[in-house]
Amino acid sequence: MTATATHAPPVAPPMAPGAARRRSAVLPVLLLGAVAVLVFWWTGTEATAGTTPGGALTGLGELAGLLASYLVCAQLLLIGRVPWFERGIGFDRLVAWHRSLGTTVVLLVLTHVLAMIVGGSMLDGISVWAEVPQALARQAYLWLALIGTVLFVAVGLSSARLARRRLSYEVWFAIHLTIYVGVFLAFFHQVAGGTHFVQSPVARTAWILLYSATAAALLVWRVVLPLAAHRRLALRVAAVVPEGTGLSSVWLEGRDLGRLEARGGQFFLVRFLAPGHRGTAHPYSLSTVPAHDRLRFTVGALGDHSSSVPALRPGTRVQVEGPFGRFTADRATRRRVLLIAGGAGIGPIRALAEDLLARGHELVVVHRAHDSAGLALAGEFTASANLRYVAAPGRRAELGYDPLAPPYLQRLVPDIASRDVFACGPPAMTDTVVRSARALGVPRTAIHHEEIAT
Repeated sequence: MTATATHAPPVAPPMAPGAARRRSAVLPVLLLGAVAVLVFWWTGTEATAGTTPGGALTGLGELAGLLASYLVCAQLLLIGRVPWFERGIGFDRLVAWHRSLGTTVVLLVLTHVLAMIVGGSMLDGISVWAEVPQALARQAYLWLALIGTVLFVAVGLSSARLARRRLSYEVWFAIHLTIYVGVFLAFFHQVAGGTHFVQSPVARTAWILLYSATAAALLVWRVVLPLAAHRRLALRVAAVVPEGTGLSSVWLEGRDLGRLEARGGQFFLVRFLAPGHRGTAHPYSLSTVPAHDRLRFTVGALGDHSSSVPALRPGTRVQVEGPFGRFTADRATRRRVLLIAGGAGIGPIRALAEDLLARGHELVVVHRAHDSAGLALAGEFTASANLRYVAAPGRRAELGYDPLAPPYLQRLVPDIASRDVFACGPPAMTDTVVRSARALGVPRTAIHHEEIAT
């Protein structure tokens, strides 16, 4: 990778008007939908419902259930690869919103169940413990709702930070898939026995359309279009190349890859059609700018899936979705840029550096690793007038300091305050870079980071 001719200081292009409008419209649209659910609940609830504690609790439980059902549709659409969302918001932010909504949905489901049980026991004049079997005997479809609730809670617990650390990605993903069963059971429970829907064919039709549209969007953008792209691209593993301790590069060959319009710093969801890999797609970042119908991903051995990547055989078919992410050269607003990589983060940093050099930026690349053997792709950073590569191997305990702490980072890059800073690596490293850059005078808007984690 060598420098190109120097151009005028580049400026990040403004967000396209259409993308800006989509980004500003998403939250208002979601809030408007929630308000519509609230109005629907209010107009469909009897005026006498709030005159007793049991009626008030039951009404609250019905509202919680309606909101949970609406938000779970929004949650699924956010990660449904719907272009309207992704072009305006970005995949990384959509995933964050999806996770936040997941917690909200689980809490609303639990509120719905508890409020309906306690409120029902007050209205029936029996104990809470007696209300549960009586309600199940009186309304057979509640058994389906109970199963759906258990699935919602199981998925929510599996997504908690402590559980994610203990579960492999494959186990977590298998548990996560059961949410679709839970959503269907909750939907059936509502349209078959929900007070607001039994009495209003119009409301039932509108609810069915909401869920049908959500299912259609998921089917089109998560299944049909990826399968069509798989046939068109015909991607296969060309070679697997060891790059350093725990890192391997996977070269893919295909056709019409230019249609992907992939950029340095972006990632794909990659599914290798080989034993042990077919069940899940994992996010892997490009480690070079795509060219000549070839893609390269440099993968760190961070889990069961990625650890088995070196055993892939040439010729293995590959399915990809993407590209995703906005960790690209478009984010740079200054001619001078500092790139900091750690672990598998060297892949996207290397591809990003290639894009930035082609735009005429002047780069410093700081490469952290536990030891010299972990400095993967180091030989691809050819020193030039526009590129300075700084290797920073060694564990902090052995060095006696952190090379990315403010005083040491400033020693490596004295003019850091005048640069955009891009960092990619483990969460602890990116957190350190953000804190150090801010302490050294880099504006928050000039700091861009992406985490590589298990």
